[in-house]
Amino acid sequence: MAGNRIAGSLALTVHGPSGSLDLVVPPDVLAADVAREYAAQCGLAEVPPLLTRLGEPLAPDDALLARGLVSGDLLVVGGATAPARRPRRLRSVASAGEAGPVSALWVALGAALAVAGGWLAARTDGTGHRATVIVLAATALTGLVPTGALGPRRATVAPFFAGAAAYAVAYDPAPERLPTVIGVAALVAAVTAALARAVDRRADEALRVWIVAGAAVFVVTCACALLGFTPQVAWALLLAGAVLAARVVPGYAVDVPDSYLVDLERLAVSAWSARAQPGKRSRSMVPVGAVAQVAARGARTLAAAACAVLLLAALAAPLLLRTADLAVDRVGARLVVGLGGASLLFAARSYRYAWPRGLLRAAGLWCLLCDLVVLLPRAQGGAAVALIVATVVVALGVLAAAIATGRGWRSAWWSARAELAEALATAGTLGTLVVASGLFRAVWESHFGV
Repeated sequence: MAGNRIAGSLALTVHGPSGSLDLVVPPDVLAADVAREYAAQCGLAEVPPLLTRLGEPLAPDDALLARGLVSGDLLVVGGATAPARRPRRLRSVASAGEAGPVSALWVALGAALAVAGGWLAARTDGTGHRATVIVLAATALTGLVPTGALGPRRATVAPFFAGAAAYAVAYDPAPERLPTVIGVAALVAAVTAALARAVDRRADEALRVWIVAGAAVFVVTCACALLGFTPQVAWALLLAGAVLAARVVPGYAVDVPDSYLVDLERLAVSAWSARAQPGKRSRSMVPVGAVAQVAARGARTLAAAACAVLLLAALAAPLLLRTADLAVDRVGARLVVGLGGASLLFAARSYRYAWPRGLLRAAGLWCLLCDLVVLLPRAQGGAAVALIVATVVVALGVLAAAIATGRGWRSAWWSARAELAEALATAGTLGTLVVASGLFRAVWESHFGV
């Protein structure tokens, strides 16, 4: 229909719930033909009725030219329209090929067992050590097999086993070498994720997060070791990176193709004669399935990134507090961990997906708990009680504010206050890195010769 280029043809736009459709039709076309073409292009189960732009109904046998329609007029789809249903057999096959939520619990359990196995194997010798490393490596290889509905799950958990095996092999009891050991394990996990992504793209989002996070951990830890920095520098940078990632990742999670945002073929010209040229598309609408795919891909990316933030915070926060053993460095480390936890709690308010939001809140609460565990033994008597009460009140207040500004109190006033609090917490986290990393102390000692 759109290909008819006879003189006097009509250029019309049909607007309805399923999108807008541009058509070039013969002058003697009937309303039923236009409605049938709209239903075919939009994948509707039934042919909808048509209305003029003034709301006047068009009978199926009405000729458009006889009703006074000219080029550039708008037709409106009337009544409710339903998309065409897929056959029952195709729907059952598609659902049978998807992994259920129970498999996600097995993935979490497998990741925990991999971490525990690598930690125990690093502290054993002889046959037990070698056997554990072999089992971890063999399990990682099974995740590279791209078969079955659970293939994406195996590919997601495979880097855990590979990284645990590398940690057990490269482990050194010297505290100053721990960042390098963890960096090597992260690099092996990233390489495993890259291999799994090369053979199977079904878990592309989670594996891409593995690659980026593993490579970043390796670069930070090994660069600090090569430059002669103390371990606390590496842990401080990793914790700050986790805090920043919680704010930056949402901007990259949803990747909408340019063809859905800008009609590239009609960008230069918008005249009806240009739209009617051969080879041009006859409609300008985004398929419903494409929107669902973009949303699902963004949700998976956010969930994987939030899990990476939680793992980095769980690793870096206690190690930073442990390695910052000098007085000035301890103050900076506690501030970095506390402000970083508050920033993560406030960052979670902008996540509408439940899983990433819960993971970020868990990371924030973990940081605050680490600060509490470090500060509590140093308080005596009434100071300990006051510290406990103040910490609990602040933690609950930050959590309540983060939840309220994200879901309950959506006014502009609360949103502005929450954004300000999050910005201040993030700025404080980055600003106190100078103290937590020992740079402030080093400059002080070099200047005053202390």
